[in-house]
Amino acid sequence: MEDAIGLTKRLVQIESTNPGTGEREAAAYICRYLSESQAAVIRDETVNGRCNLIAEIPAEHGMGERALVLICHMDTVVVGDGWTKDPFGAEEINGRIYGRGSCDMKSGLACALSAFKKTALEVRAGKRRLSRPLRLICTVDEEGDMAGVEHVVRKGYVTAEDLVLDLEPTDGQIQMAHKGRLWIRLDIQGVTAHASRPEQGADAVAAAAEMIVGIREGFEAFPIHAEMGKSTVTFGQIQGGYQPYVVPDRCRVWMDCRLAPPIDTEKVVELIQEASRSVKRRSAGIHVRYQITGERPYIEENRESRLLRELQRATRAVCGRGADVGVFPGYTDTAVVAGMLGNAECMSYGPGDLAYAHKPDESVACRDIERCERVLLELIGSLC
Repeated sequence: MEDAIGLTKRLVQIESTNPGTGEREAAAYICRYLSESQAAVIRDETVNGRCNLIAEIPAEHGMGERALVLICHMDTVVVGDGWTKDPFGAEEINGRIYGRGSCDMKSGLACALSAFKKTALEVRAGKRRLSRPLRLICTVDEEGDMAGVEHVVRKGYVTAEDLVLDLEPTDGQIQMAHKGRLWIRLDIQGVTAHASRPEQGADAVAAAAEMIVGIREGFEAFPIHAEMGKSTVTFGQIQGGYQPYVVPDRCRVWMDCRLAPPIDTEKVVELIQEASRSVKRRSAGIHVRYQITGERPYIEENRESRLLRELQRATRAVCGRGADVGVFPGYTDTAVVAGMLGNAECMSYGPGDLAYAHKPDESVACRDIERCERVLLELIGSLC
């Protein structure tokens, strides 16, 4: 049976970029890989033929209603430029595996698949009995709009009572907390005029620039959370104007906000409204509209979590010391589960360092893969 390192290499060799080829070939390979375990695999179709995969090893005699859920995504970001290695070559050099998705998160997916299959084969052979169900969920579109995990939650494949772990790269930490993610589009309407008579118009681009400065200053004044740090804002895209010699009468700005308690959507909207009022006081022809295009809540730590306690025990058993508890800087499938269901038993622990993710020559250390698979098998043994 292929170990997690060999499985990582095989998964990296299968392109599953998003946008791009998608997860179909990776999903087909996973179904073949799990087939000899005799665990039934459900294909959960989301959109455009993209399918999550759900497999479960049931508990003996229906015991243990709260499942241990391992959730991992099958897609990766696009390849991009700047590579010196084959992005789908899965080369092993000096103890590291190189390739797109090696860190985020095909090595974590490989650990989950390997541990799940080993457990299933032991149960089938009568060497192990489970006191709670062990469920494996492989999702689509995590690197996009997260439609896969949202569909899984809506279909009830994961519940508010389950213990949920993803294997995103956490650099040896257990990461529970997540900043909230808020996406807003600003539409600034002005009045067009000839550039030689700017006083006859209202410059929408200049108004957008003033709003950007005001909003950034507002974020700088927000309180800093002890664990999650500062709330941040990025103005990732801006469009406006027609020609250099025409006063622009429209401008559109996209904002990405990462929010730490106590800052929430309401406080950001108040900040936008104040910046809008300030701009309009200086230029009567300016009008501002905003639209929230994406909203996910922040997730705080739960130090009373049973999954955290058992995962710490497993890391002590394997590594000789418990893992530090930190904050995941992005947003994960488990964060979506926690936010949608109010599940306080969601966290991340996986191989690799997020600093290598999404970059040219992405890579993961083989020793990280070995460590995480061992910790995962220890965790399954204690919880299930």
